[in-house]
Order: sequence, then structure tokens, then C-alpha cells
Amino acid sequence: MTPGEPEKIRDYKDLEVWRVGMDLVRAVYCATACMPRMETYGLAAQMRGAAVSIPSNIAEGYERGSRAEYSRFVKMARGSAAELETQVLLARDLAMLDAESAGRLLDLLGSVRRMLWGLTRALDGGQRAQ
Repeated sequence: MTPGEPEKIRDYKDLEVWRVGMDLVRAVYCATACMPRMETYGLAAQMRGAAVSIPSNIAEGYERGSRAEYSRFVKMARGSAAELETQVLLARDLAMLDAESAGRLLDLLGSVRRMLWGLTRALDGGQRAQ
């Protein structure tokens, strides 16, 4: 590959949105480890599940082999990202996450959400994503 040449995508692990999604999962696991023990099966588990769902849906959609299926799974990842954002805001408001931790998660989540919107637009041929 020459300098400036775009990196070839061989599988879903080459996608920046998947890699950043995985970073988000790790960050959510670290942040929720500090939550009250009573939340282990409550909000912490919900946050972890929503976070894991983001790169999982990207990977599954990519492997489906059809642009329409891929788009559908990317839209599910977007839904999980919105779900996680709601949960982070709730955890912050309930003082289960400090403002700094919540801010870091929301910043990373914002990056993932922007990439997911861009990927949706690309998959849907530039049409407005639904």
C-alpha cells in the first residue's frame, strides 16, 4: 500500500466503526465496574449489553453478504447506541457514574454514532437514513 492509499477492507475488523465500537465496549465495562454492586444485574448489565450489541451488529451485518441486510444491522447498531446513550445519561443523573466518566463515554459514543450514520448513508446510496 502506498502513502495516502485507502486501507482495503477485508472483513468487519478492518472497519473503523467496528474498532471504535470495541473501544466503547471496553470503556463501558471499565465504567460500570465502579457502579454500585446492586446494579450488577440492573443498569450496569443493560449498559454492557447495549454496548456489546453495537460492534456485534456491525459484524453480523457485514457477514450477511447483502447490502440491504448490512444496512438493517447497522441501523440496529444505531438503535443500541441510542439505548446506551440514554442509559449513560440515566446512570450519570442517578450518580452511579461521575460526570467525567459519563462524559468520556458520551464522547466515544458520539463518534460511534456519527460513523454509524455515515455508514448508513453510504449503504443506502446517499438516501436519508430512516
